[in-house]
Amino acid sequence: MNLNLQKNLFGGLTAAIIALPLGLAFGVASGMGATAGIYGAIILGFFASLFGGTPTQISGPTGPMTVVVAAAVVTLHADIGLLATTILLAGFFQIIFGITKIGKFVQYIPYPVISGFMSGIGIIIIILQINPYLGLSSDASVLNILLSLPSNLDKTNSEAFIIATATIIIMFFTPNKIAKVIPTPLIALIVLTPLSIYLGFHIDTIGEIPSTLPSIVLPSIGIENYIQIISIAFTLAVLGTIDTLLTSIVADSVTGTKHKPNRELIGQGIGNSICGLFGAVPGAGATMRTVVNVKSGGTNKISGMTHALILLITILFFAPLASQIPMALLAGILIKVGIDILDYRFLSIWRESPKYDLSIMLVVFFITVFIDLITAVGVGIVLASLLMVYRVTQETNITLADSDTEHINEKYNLIDKKIRVIKINGAFFFGSSTAFESKANSILDTKIVIIDIFDVPFIDITAIFTLKDLVLKLLSSNIEVKIIAKDRDKTQLLKLSKNHVFDDVMFCDNIDKALEKIYANSDT
Repeated sequence: MNLNLQKNLFGGLTAAIIALPLGLAFGVASGMGATAGIYGAIILGFFASLFGGTPTQISGPTGPMTVVVAAAVVTLHADIGLLATTILLAGFFQIIFGITKIGKFVQYIPYPVISGFMSGIGIIIIILQINPYLGLSSDASVLNILLSLPSNLDKTNSEAFIIATATIIIMFFTPNKIAKVIPTPLIALIVLTPLSIYLGFHIDTIGEIPSTLPSIVLPSIGIENYIQIISIAFTLAVLGTIDTLLTSIVADSVTGTKHKPNRELIGQGIGNSICGLFGAVPGAGATMRTVVNVKSGGTNKISGMTHALILLITILFFAPLASQIPMALLAGILIKVGIDILDYRFLSIWRESPKYDLSIMLVVFFITVFIDLITAVGVGIVLASLLMVYRVTQETNITLADSDTEHINEKYNLIDKKIRVIKINGAFFFGSSTAFESKANSILDTKIVIIDIFDVPFIDITAIFTLKDLVLKLLSSNIEVKIIAKDRDKTQLLKLSKNHVFDDVMFCDNIDKALEKIYANSDT
């Protein structure tokens, strides 16, 4: 057997061992059922590997995607036809993202936004597992779970609590030597499922899992809920895009390769669309499963496809055993997943982090947990952008000099000319245009104005309009105007001046040339 093939088969097998309990757990947590979760891992895992752009990536249901699906199940009243439409549409959105090459823009999302978002999702997953941990029926509302927690503690099923706690202990305290050979979620399944059966515990289990292939689900949509469906589908698509491409970046760092983001989104979109048609839980690139695949020898798409096929074989032949898995056990596994999702990289330095970044992270975190995931990302990006505009504006230096300056006075003897020079160092854009306008309004008592924008890295349309209005005001007051600018900026100003304001302005390369022109004119 070819060595690379052997390594990829082993990588796929190892990834499947981890994906099995997680697929079941995410399926239950989503509200669509364990079967939907495991077939989400199978379908997305196979087609995302086949068509995607990250060779070693293992895809399947993930914590962030499960949180949104759980909300969708509640919003759409568990209507499988509406859920199928939502997931199918989410896949279509991802394909569109890939075709239109939107994937590359994920790298521009500020880190505090991603940090608050991921930590918020981790907390949501932990809170959603509190009720199953106590042996009670699950609730999709974070707020309801927290508010009802004091009363629910009195209703705790001690047997479920024992199994969930034992799961947590196994997940956290299994020696690394053993965990490297057998993943801790699988150890929990193998040890605690038979133990709960042997002890005759009266606790909720996954229930029947059909040992047959899933049937096609016909998508449906109603006029009264199409807005909700589009909104949730877009949320899933954006979230899946972020989740997947972040995992792709991790895969690149581990393998030393470079993924193809747009192709990856097309592969994810195809996989999630097919998940919708079979009523399976949608997903994204899964970081832990991907890293384990690489560490176990996975180098190309064969490993991801193998992982999916092994899961399929397992569910077709061993479904009756999986049906006995306690819900409390899955709750313990998911609590560990939620804890792992928390962004310790940022949390470990929060005291020393810039206050602006910390404020963005906290805003995104609380909006994620208590309001909405996409709203959190949108608000975070807008807030980060506004704070960045403020920072760049503060760094932009606008200075005002006149003919009394030593340089002008001694070299050209132009005191009588009453020259004013406005120099801008830094970005000249909507953030700094107000400060520029304020400075400019104080120079109307002069004869000549030199506007030096040579050291400006870029000019936006707001700044151009501000500059044009100033020039128009100066010319109307019979004040001579000279602009020091690069050829690029001169061309842009002339092109956007439809009323030919800048035709009466002299452009120069530097201040010496501008002063020479003034000196020459003063001699004539």
